[in-house]
Amino acid sequence: MTRFLKNLVLIPIAIVLIALAVANRHTVTLSLDPFSRVDPAVSVEAPLFWFLFAAVAFGVFIGGVASWAGQGKWRKEARVKRREADQWHREADRLKAVQEPAPKGPQLPAPSDKSRSAA
Repeated sequence: MTRFLKNLVLIPIAIVLIALAVANRHTVTLSLDPFSRVDPAVSVEAPLFWFLFAAVAFGVFIGGVASWAGQGKWRKEARVKRREADQWHREADRLKAVQEPAPKGPQLPAPSDKSRSAA
């Protein structure tokens, strides 16, 4: 079911991206020099869809980094709780090793088949 839902979302996205790439394959110049419009110091010529895909990839990367940074508090808390749990497990194991076995009381007889059928 998960695979079906993933394909239901990804196939239309792939179709739109392919159509976008085919429609925008002419070459454009991306200038990174704000001072010289005629002869820019840094410029890149590539098909427009490359710039569009790069912008989307950059946005996904920035979103992932922001999400990862935002979850830092929870990762730190999980590390602290894991250390605390390990400490308590070691303490419990140490106490089990030190503690003598509890004295056993008298053994009760096993129930017989007669008592089961009477009930």
